[in-house]
Amino acid sequence: MPWKDWSSQHLGVALAVLAALGFSFKAIFVKLAYAAAPVDAVTLLSLRMVFSLPAFLWIGFTASRQAPPLSGRDWSMLTVLGLLGYYGASILDFLGLQYISAGLERLILFTYPTLTVLIGVFWQGKLLSRREVGALLLSYAGIALAFAHDLDLAGDHARVLVGVAFVFASSLSYAFYLTGSAAAIQRFGAARFTALALLVSTAATQLHFFATQPLSALRQPLPIYAYGAAMAIFSTVLPVFMQSAAIRRIGSAKAVLIGTLGPVLTILFAWCLLDEALSAAQLAGATLVVAGVVLVSRQ
Repeated sequence: MPWKDWSSQHLGVALAVLAALGFSFKAIFVKLAYAAAPVDAVTLLSLRMVFSLPAFLWIGFTASRQAPPLSGRDWSMLTVLGLLGYYGASILDFLGLQYISAGLERLILFTYPTLTVLIGVFWQGKLLSRREVGALLLSYAGIALAFAHDLDLAGDHARVLVGVAFVFASSLSYAFYLTGSAAAIQRFGAARFTALALLVSTAATQLHFFATQPLSALRQPLPIYAYGAAMAIFSTVLPVFMQSAAIRRIGSAKAVLIGTLGPVLTILFAWCLLDEALSAAQLAGATLVVAGVVLVSRQ
């Protein structure tokens, strides 16, 4: 196998690229599922989390076996972060994808690094550097260009606005999750924290499903199960592992920078697989968003 001869640095870069590829395909799978059958966002997210569950149960059990037991305060922290990250951000994202293109969705989601900076300013008393101000201006100028592209194509402008609001709320929820997760990762370890937070979010997703949907909603055409499983394997479990392994080898800063491939890949896949229109404004918007994230992520 050729990668056995690769250096740790080269392997880390390859894993980061594969993680970006997996994460970028999530919106594509969601849009394909919506086109295949009249499935709702809650049912689709429920299938994704159920198919992901065995992997994260195994990780959580393995990582917790030698670890000290969790206190009530620990569980409170995990519950809040699990609800914000893999439940809240995901359900809002799935709802938003019912209204807007996969390309615009990915660009809006990719504002989470700049939103994390703003959370630090407003809630933690941090000061914005000139570089961070520049990153914010670039990112949101890019979103404006992509937003204008979707508005030009949409007959119903209100529908686009609803979708943008849902996905922006998803990005904000994920930014709050990231802000709180740094202390949790130091306390529990990365693998244990990720697995337990995902277990919390899976439980919340299933409670949401059973509270709002009949059991008959689980009877779906075969393509819906296939897309749910594909999201679980290729856009959840594998990218999470690959990103963690990449960060161990090349550091979080380089991994984040390589992750900026994500929005561009989603736009290209949406154009190839979903026949979404591709315009100069959208590509310019993607370039600005990626530039903003690169700027805010530099050491």
